[in-house]
Amino acid sequence: MEEYFRGPFSEEFARLSAELTTPGLGRGLKDVLRSRFLLKLLVGKELKVRYRGSVLGLLWSYVKPGVQFVVFWFALGVFLGMNRNTENYPIYLFSGIVLINFFTEALGNASRSIVGNGGLIKKIYLPRELFPVASVWVSAVHFVPQLVVLLVACLWTGWSPGILELGAAIAAFGIVALLATGLGLFFGAANVYFRDSENFVDMLLMIATWASPVLYSWTMVRDTLGASFLTLYQLNPLTVAVELFHFAFWKPTTGAATDPATLVPPNLFSIWAPVAAAIAVLVILLGQYTFRRLEGRFAQEL
Repeated sequence: MEEYFRGPFSEEFARLSAELTTPGLGRGLKDVLRSRFLLKLLVGKELKVRYRGSVLGLLWSYVKPGVQFVVFWFALGVFLGMNRNTENYPIYLFSGIVLINFFTEALGNASRSIVGNGGLIKKIYLPRELFPVASVWVSAVHFVPQLVVLLVACLWTGWSPGILELGAAIAAFGIVALLATGLGLFFGAANVYFRDSENFVDMLLMIATWASPVLYSWTMVRDTLGASFLTLYQLNPLTVAVELFHFAFWKPTTGAATDPATLVPPNLFSIWAPVAAAIAVLVILLGQYTFRRLEGRFAQEL
C-alpha cells in the first residue's frame, strides 16, 4: 500500500496540490486575460443595466460631454477670455474634456464595482478583477463616441496629424487606462472594507479636472507658480496624458500665430511621457497587490 502511494498516484496528488490556492484567491489580472468571454458578458451587462429604461441610451455619451463643453466654453472661453489667449480654444478644451471624462468615469465606476456586484460575488466565484476591468472597458465604450466628435471637429479645423501625433494619442489613452485600472483595483478593494473610499474617490475626481491642463494652459502654471512647481505638476500622469492629447489633436490645428514654445511643455516626450507611463505601471502593480491581499474576504465582508 505504501508503495502505491509513493508511485504515480503520489506524484499526481502532489501536482494537483501545487495547483490549489487559498479559497477566494485567483491569479490576478492573468485570470482576466483567460476570462475574456466573461469580461465581454460583464461589459454587455453593465451597458444594458445602465441604459435600461433610457430613451437616449448610448446617446448620453454625446449629450453629457456636450453640455459640459458648452458650460466650460462659455465660462472660460467667452467670459474669462481664453478664446483670445488660446488659438482654437474649443479644440483645446474638448480634447482635454474627452480624456479626463474617460478617467473620471472609469475610476468612479471601478471603485464601486465590487460593492455594486456584491450579490454575484457572494453566490459564485469568478475572478474578482473582472469587475473593475469591466468598468474601465464600459468607460472606453463611452469614450469612443466622444472621440469621434473630437475627430470631426479637428478635421473641420484643418487637422492633419503625423505618426508622432497619432502615437501621442495612443500613449495618452494607454496611460490613463492603466492609471484608472490600477486605482480602480485599489479603491474597489478598499471600498469593501471602508465605504469612506467612495467619498475619497469623489473628491479625487473633483480635483482631477483642475489638477491637469484641461481648462487652462500649462504656461499659466509656469508663469504663476514658477518652473519648480511646473516640474512637480508634471509628475501627475494625467497632466502628461492631457498634454499628449493636446499635441495629437489641438497642435495640428494651430497656425503660425501660436508660439511653438508654448504648444507643449519642454521634454514632454523625452522625459515626462516615460515617467508618466512608469508611474501608471507602478500604480497598477500596487492596485493589483492590494486587491489580491484583500479579496479573500470579499464575500464575508459584503
